[in-house]
Amino acid sequence: MAAQFGRRLRKSAATTAVTAVAMAALTASQAPSLLSAEQATGGGSEPVRENPIDGGSPYHTDLPPLNTPNRPGTSIPVPGRPEESAEAGLPASVLAAYKKAEKTLADRNPACNLPWELLAAIGKVESGQARGGSVDAEGTTLRPILGPKLDGNGFARITDTDGGEFDGDTTHDRAVGPMQFIPSTWKNWGADGNGDGAKNPNNIYDAALAAGRYLCAAGRDLSVPEDRDRAILGYNHSEEYLRTVLSWFEYYRKGTHEVPDGAGVLPVDIDPGPLPGERSRARDTGGKKGDKGGKGSSGRHGSGKPGSNRPHKPGDGADKPSRPTEPNEPQQPDDPNGPDESTPASRVTALQRVGARDLTATAGTAFTEPPRVRAQDAKGKPVAKVPVRFEIRGGTDTRFPDRATRVTVLTGSDGTARAPKLLAGERAGTFTLHAGVEGRLLLGTDYTGTVEARPAPQADALVRVGDAPLTAPAGGAFAAPLEVRATYRGQAAAGVPVTASFVTSGLLASAENDEGPFFKDAAGKPVRTLKTLKTGANGVLKLPKIYTDDRAGTFRLRVTTAEGTVLTVELTVTEATTPAPGTPAPGTPAPGTSAPGTPAPETSAPKSSGQ
Repeated sequence: MAAQFGRRLRKSAATTAVTAVAMAALTASQAPSLLSAEQATGGGSEPVRENPIDGGSPYHTDLPPLNTPNRPGTSIPVPGRPEESAEAGLPASVLAAYKKAEKTLADRNPACNLPWELLAAIGKVESGQARGGSVDAEGTTLRPILGPKLDGNGFARITDTDGGEFDGDTTHDRAVGPMQFIPSTWKNWGADGNGDGAKNPNNIYDAALAAGRYLCAAGRDLSVPEDRDRAILGYNHSEEYLRTVLSWFEYYRKGTHEVPDGAGVLPVDIDPGPLPGERSRARDTGGKKGDKGGKGSSGRHGSGKPGSNRPHKPGDGADKPSRPTEPNEPQQPDDPNGPDESTPASRVTALQRVGARDLTATAGTAFTEPPRVRAQDAKGKPVAKVPVRFEIRGGTDTRFPDRATRVTVLTGSDGTARAPKLLAGERAGTFTLHAGVEGRLLLGTDYTGTVEARPAPQADALVRVGDAPLTAPAGGAFAAPLEVRATYRGQAAAGVPVTASFVTSGLLASAENDEGPFFKDAAGKPVRTLKTLKTGANGVLKLPKIYTDDRAGTFRLRVTTAEGTVLTVELTVTEATTPAPGTPAPGTPAPGTSAPGTPAPETSAPKSSGQ
């Protein structure tokens, strides 16, 4: 079935021609959803000039369904669900990883506007969605996914940078994992997407988040076609690659559905590779030196500009790889000669706060609105692409995501930079959030932040659990425990401090009673007030066992909270049972019997009549 969706194409002159025909057919069939190469790159956009993220390794050119019956690439209906195509099915863990990465970056870098469908498109092209979702419960691939040796024969030449840690090759690097990171790139962009404390390129959650961070680099806004296309070309500098990724991006945006892990569609000629512990069966799929193809003969972005027919323009910044400042990364000191006059930062004359000056949140929660500033030039116009550093200073343990205290964000087209979400820690107090233009020491503004202590849990209602009469005999104990439920605004109130006290039955019932029922302390001594009680997770407090002394009557137990919510419970103590006249007290032997363990009294044998 997968054969109808195309084949994995090798990098040679012959396959390049095949690819060109396939892409031409796709463009003709799906116009105008696919753009021309010049349109796709936005005319003036350029990728980062460095080794591609995947080392220029081969990629799948399986085309999306053309929605034309009986043609290669036609959508195959899912059995029992004719409205859904097999190619639109994304493995559950893979789909979850893409959506989780989108959500994470929406919080950390909202200006990027990363759509998860773009990650899905790249994941399809690079690894066939982790080989159809062949991953374990944590999202780690069951078999290694390795690109060819990056030895310069048809691809980039990258000697080993990881000691074989990720790719098992100690001579040359290989692209690794479902998003095909070369090890040296993973060192810079690796991420922990599943929260297990590790950064593993073979894990779809980690790899998807890392790919998202890479696509968002250099202040890109992926909702802008030029930035999106530049990001894709930075992943692999090939116009054929760009068109293929865009075709899948548009296809997934039209609708997808979830399928079980391992059930995704794959090209028929993928070598699944060895399972862990098996001898590697991975074969080198690289082309020969001098091959011509979508990814270029060398895989490097030198003067030949493989995969691109458009020359660089002087001064367009293509020769300057850039990436956003990582959290907690050491910053470069201000240039003693002043800022570079050609940079956006050099045109900024004012950095103004947008919104409130003061920030307030309760411990353990997020600040409701991320701080924003606007960069303006001397004429009051907004300045875009200005690097603004937000830095937390002073007390409290307030942090940005990933526990960072410092992040750098580029201003958008409106001159505004928005800090990532601020998270208040458990330490109450004040701090300062400084926003400044990087390289411009005197351009900045401060916010005052306050973290308020968590309010003590409270309850506005206390009720007894159950309604059975509370009765016990004098000198005994109540058989059933007494339980009280606390609620606040109709919801269970957990952790509410409660005081329970046996009180007198006076009008105000405010004095502790010195007789009647009681609790026991750790030493077994009677106590009639307990002040260290708290409701449980479900808002219920189960009181300790209640004992009675020798006094009978009706007694009161008052349960109160610090806010003054009160519940009074009545307890009845009955007289101790008195034995009927002539009835021996408990434990007293009946007449003519001995107490257990007491020898029977001696008796004389009857004398015979003859004596």
